[in-house]
Amino acid sequence: MADLKQFAEQLVNLTVKEVNELATILKDEYGIEPAAAAVVVSGGGEVAAEEAQTEFTVVLKEAGASKLAVVKLVKELTGLGLKEAKDVVDSAPSNVKEGVTKEEAEGLKKSLEEAGAVVELK
Repeated sequence: MADLKQFAEQLVNLTVKEVNELATILKDEYGIEPAAAAVVVSGGGEVAAEEAQTEFTVVLKEAGASKLAVVKLVKELTGLGLKEAKDVVDSAPSNVKEGVTKEEAEGLKKSLEEAGAVVELK
């Protein structure tokens, strides 16, 4: 029984690269399709999905105490007019920017949080 627990722990702790290698071995040597292997190593599937994400959406959850500063910042960051930026802030939770890289999304989030907003990346 202890050997199975140790084996299960090894499977759960595999890296994405190791999961891919395992899937290849299972398919080539044992005829088991990779989809079946992914079920066995469900912990690795979640990591692979996160790493595969290349586009992010910056979501303004709340404007916070400095609403005017957040409106100005949204205007500056998005290129929207003042009224449109105010509408984005007033309708929170709302998307500030969609389809941006992880680096850009994190930069936007940091700027907005420094202005007092509550921000989420999706």
